[in-house]
Amino acid sequence: MAKRNTYTPEYKAKIVIEILEGEQTISEIASREGINVNQLKNWKKEFLENASRAFNGSKSEKEAKRAAENAKKREEKLMQKIGHLTVQVDWLKKKLKKCSDLTGRKSLVMKNDRLNIKEQCELLEINRTSMYYQPVEPAEKALEREEYIKSRIDYWHTKFCYIGHRKIKEKLVQEDGIAISRELVRRYMTEMNICPVYPKPNLSKPGKNSLKFPYLLKNLKIDRPNQVWSIDITYIKMGRSHMYLTAIIDWYSRFIVGYELSDTLDTAPVLVAVTNAMEQYGNPEIINSDQGSQFTSNDYIEFLKAKNIRQSMDGKARWVDNVVIERWFRSLKTELIYINEYSNPRELRQQIGGYIKDYNNERPHQALGYKLPVQVYQTKSVCNAA
Repeated sequence: MAKRNTYTPEYKAKIVIEILEGEQTISEIASREGINVNQLKNWKKEFLENASRAFNGSKSEKEAKRAAENAKKREEKLMQKIGHLTVQVDWLKKKLKKCSDLTGRKSLVMKNDRLNIKEQCELLEINRTSMYYQPVEPAEKALEREEYIKSRIDYWHTKFCYIGHRKIKEKLVQEDGIAISRELVRRYMTEMNICPVYPKPNLSKPGKNSLKFPYLLKNLKIDRPNQVWSIDITYIKMGRSHMYLTAIIDWYSRFIVGYELSDTLDTAPVLVAVTNAMEQYGNPEIINSDQGSQFTSNDYIEFLKAKNIRQSMDGKARWVDNVVIERWFRSLKTELIYINEYSNPRELRQQIGGYIKDYNNERPHQALGYKLPVQVYQTKSVCNAA
């Protein structure tokens, strides 16, 4: 049977006075002395209840009472401070989560810090295991396989623009012999910024963070060049990698007025293509696009405003609203991209430039009465200028 610890009155008084002084919390003192917290609380209670009897109304009694009152006030102040700090920490955690993404928050974690990794991750709301994960660079064969699969996804999407990731997955498995999951097909399609064309619910529901513009071409009589331009972006396979092509077409004449090839899917190539087109052919009255993030960015919107160009947007998932450029992309891919291999961006850019030159200047267009796009564009432009 374990021997019970006994403590002298002097020892108890010393510990209680230390508690009342408030230099350390009662939990810290209990841990240091190896005594249960509840036992120290009982000693403190007993000391305060019998203080007047022990000192018999002397000066020491008044000092002890004053010390107890001061300790109580300090304790109340500490509790208020702890509560306020808790509110501050909660506020900072919420604001930090809103203004910084996961990568940014992870960069704030320091290994040699006063707080350990676990505490830092809890404050920043980060999964601690992610701090120890080291991403593995994909092997060359894996990259080649990914690019091949993406090229086939682009092929099937161009051929059947209305089928979703489930049916594209079946095409890849049955027609191309590629073993792949539906989830991976969906992820690749998201990365390529392509989606099936079909009516979806809540078509008029606006996005939370991006501006949307009305479709201005409905019932609009388009009867002259530079009245309406249509712009869009498409995925282009290139060797073991890929590029993104931004193209602009004059709606009336089917004349390609500008394009830009880039390896990034952002706003910069769009602005380059529009700027170059306007420098060479003048400003259009309207530019129509889909609701992609490049066309809802502040840079693109402010650029068109500064040029006094009206911005028009397709309805959500309505490819027919931008059908002219969509059909041109399909022609480009079936007549040039899918039947050739390109090893570098320079070669791809030269081939696309040559295709556009032939398309504008040598290829009759059925919708134009088999006239050349350049003839319709230039002839009508001269007439309008006169």
